[in-house]
Amino acid sequence: MHGRMSSSGQVPLCVDMDGTLVLTDLGVESVLALIRRNPLYLLLLPWWLRRGLAAFKREVARRVQLDVTRLPYDRRLLAWLRTQQGRPLLLCTASDAGLANAVAAHLGGFAAVVASDGHSNLAGSRKAAALVARHGALGYDYAGNARADLVVWAQARRAIVVNAPPRVLRAAQAQGRVERVFAREGKPWIELLRALRPHQWAKNLLVFVAPLAAHRVEAAVVAHALLAGAAFCLCASAAYVLNDLLDLDADRRHPRKCLRPFAAGRLSLLAGLAVVPALTLAAFACAALLPARFLPVLLAYATLTLAYSLWLKRLPALDVLALAALYTLRIVAGGAAIPVAVSGWLLAFALCLFLGLALLKREIEFVRVAAGAGLAGRGYRPQHRRLLRGCGIAAGIAAVGVLALYVDSTKSAALYAQPQHLWWLVGLLALWLARLWRLAARGRMHDDPLVFALTDWPSLLAFGLAAAIVLAAL
Repeated sequence: MHGRMSSSGQVPLCVDMDGTLVLTDLGVESVLALIRRNPLYLLLLPWWLRRGLAAFKREVARRVQLDVTRLPYDRRLLAWLRTQQGRPLLLCTASDAGLANAVAAHLGGFAAVVASDGHSNLAGSRKAAALVARHGALGYDYAGNARADLVVWAQARRAIVVNAPPRVLRAAQAQGRVERVFAREGKPWIELLRALRPHQWAKNLLVFVAPLAAHRVEAAVVAHALLAGAAFCLCASAAYVLNDLLDLDADRRHPRKCLRPFAAGRLSLLAGLAVVPALTLAAFACAALLPARFLPVLLAYATLTLAYSLWLKRLPALDVLALAALYTLRIVAGGAAIPVAVSGWLLAFALCLFLGLALLKREIEFVRVAAGAGLAGRGYRPQHRRLLRGCGIAAGIAAVGVLALYVDSTKSAALYAQPQHLWWLVGLLALWLARLWRLAARGRMHDDPLVFALTDWPSLLAFGLAAAIVLAAL
């Protein structure tokens, strides 16, 4: 069959959507959005899948409406498409027609949409057959990115390769029909490293708090603490990736989080779904090398993190309590890894301090949003801000109070030769917390106070003074 021209005399240009026009997989994203809305949909997904991929996509699309105005489109391809004046443009995708029509309506310029319809999954050979039936063999040009597009390019007049992996690009070039290549930007391994958020691993230094508080610094203790820290780094990174996967829409509405690898479309969602269980298994493999008391603490941390990603972060008050508990569990884990008992004084101090810092984090987020706006995906409204600020300051004061009571207790007298020196810690903590709140009010702080403190020289100076005070008390 020979190619058939369109009524305008121009060869139609057919454009794939997922991974080509849009730098993400909207089918996977729709499933993640559905799970985020209600995790119980996980029970229905296998049932829908039994009826075929097309029916599966239609069931998901009926229940999810993505914000197509904020999707990560390939700006290079869009700019090039605008130069194809007078040429019929078709959006051809294996995604459900409802989602494809929404994207086409938002972008404009598409003469038609060819997509999965609930009965036929328009991918690979089926897409090729549909385009050949519509335009004839060699009667269309096609822009795509995946291995499944090779059979579509084989029937096309010209191939436009967009964001394709090296193997797919080489296979397309072997067919001899590549007209234009839009190379993949960025390096997946670098983006994956960014998604793991290694700068957040500094929080896991909290596992050393319990051994230091108990004055246990021998080599075996340090080795166990390092292994516990590694387990928490792996588990925390798995949680960060999962959180990003489930929070794509909210991240794209945030002025800074929109640059995260998954939200920006620089990293495959499927890669994220693969790395979460891999990191989790590695974390529990590390835990298996530590005393048995450590494993339940890590399991509690992982469970609470999952609950936070799925539910708790959208529930006002419960979200900050969960964050405080997650920080405190790191201290408990440090004690379990040695093992050594964690005192009630330390737990009370940690809970009050981290609750105050969690509330401070929400205050920082309020500073960054538009006046009169709430926190997207958090459940907080503008009228909650004053209450959050008051509770955060109160929690900080409570932490200072617990520390003061500890200094004056028999517990400190038993551990320190000169416990009266510890009173300097009380004043130092109060000044440090006051400075954090002042910087937050001025919009001069990163949205995580602990990470900010590790890059802020006055905070580092305060930590050094604190260490010197403790040594003097010893």
